[in-house]
Amino acid sequence: MEHADIIDHLQHSLSVILDRPLPEFSADTRILEDLEIDSMRFVELLMSLEDTIGLDVDPESLEPEVFQSAGSFADYIKIRIDLFRVAG
Repeated sequence: MEHADIIDHLQHSLSVILDRPLPEFSADTRILEDLEIDSMRFVELLMSLEDTIGLDVDPESLEPEVFQSAGSFADYIKIRIDLFRVAG
């Protein structure tokens, strides 16, 4: 899965979770600040990504810099997917 595909998937998943369109979504979007995502919604996002793209989340790998932007979160997702493929 390419970085741009992950960004698109994040936009769609967040739109569903927030129940509103996100037309201004990009790699620079700050998920927590710009979209005002609380911890409960973020858990919903992680669960959605686990179900839809098979994201394997390691809670110990969720450092604050992962959530800086949609781009940094997409980087994290790509790494986790790649690790899962290699291990699986």
